[in-house]
Amino acid sequence: MAPRTSPAPAPLADRFGRVHTDLRISLTDRCNLRCTYCMPAQGLDWLPKPELLTDDELLRLAGIAVRRLGIRTLRLTGGEPLLRRGLPGLVERLAELGAELSLTTNGVGLARLAPELKRAGLHRANVSLDTLRPERYAALTRRDRLADVLAGLAAARDAGLRPVKVNAVPVRGVNDDELVELVEFAVRGGYRMRFIESMPLDAQGTWDRAAMVTAEEVLAVLGGRWRLTPVGRHGNAPAEEWRLDGTEHVVGVIASVTRPFCGGCDRVRLTADGQLRNCLFATAESDLRALLRSGADDAGIEAAWRACVAGKGPGHRIGEAGFERPARSMSAIGG
Repeated sequence: MAPRTSPAPAPLADRFGRVHTDLRISLTDRCNLRCTYCMPAQGLDWLPKPELLTDDELLRLAGIAVRRLGIRTLRLTGGEPLLRRGLPGLVERLAELGAELSLTTNGVGLARLAPELKRAGLHRANVSLDTLRPERYAALTRRDRLADVLAGLAAARDAGLRPVKVNAVPVRGVNDDELVELVEFAVRGGYRMRFIESMPLDAQGTWDRAAMVTAEEVLAVLGGRWRLTPVGRHGNAPAEEWRLDGTEHVVGVIASVTRPFCGGCDRVRLTADGQLRNCLFATAESDLRALLRSGADDAGIEAAWRACVAGKGPGHRIGEAGFERPARSMSAIGG
């Protein structure tokens, strides 16, 4: 007799028919950088430890997501996720769920942890890097840690966390003169370069669309150096990709503002304090932590999760009349 298998979970769908298979999990709201486009120099009021999900709570929610809701990819974010105490052990436990497991980091502590994270079951890493110039990096992040990030990138590549993606947010008059330089760096190092349009998610509330370098501008600059062949978009991935002719390398552009991809969004977010967000720009959250700590069973948590996703709107509405910024900044939501 063939072994019995569990039935596939019902799709985690919203009212527009979008099926959600990607969960972004914020491990902490804390960060060891103070990037000027993200937070003030003095930092923010961090969440008190009792409000954060414990490892066991996080594992339980991730298990419900994978086994009952059809989540296939888990992305660990922050804040800076490498600041989470005992991260390799947590990664090892998450890897047992069988979902693809990745990490988004500023790379400062990656050189030390990359081999251990790979052994624990991490598949790949995304590293934020907006400039290759030490003085500019120190001015942007208010920390002199560029050498650590470059070492972290190399360690992630050498550990087999592939592809290692390098994420840069170009800002007009700040680092927009480094677009070609960043791509050339990625080609030399065997990384995959991606440029992301800046979004109104800074804690200071000073985002200026005029300072945002658009996807079209990025492609125009790169097109002056390489002939770009469209690769398209892989499934519901946020990045549109182009191959650099004459090479095997591709560059991605995430045009969150000027070419939003909300119609194909398959992502849902869990904050470090256990709040479920059905959109990066959601103005409401579902409190899964309260359900956990009140003794709710898995079915009850699943029902709350499905209700939250069912209420997702059609898109983020940046630039439209009535657009409302979320109360939390990016570092508190999780990228």
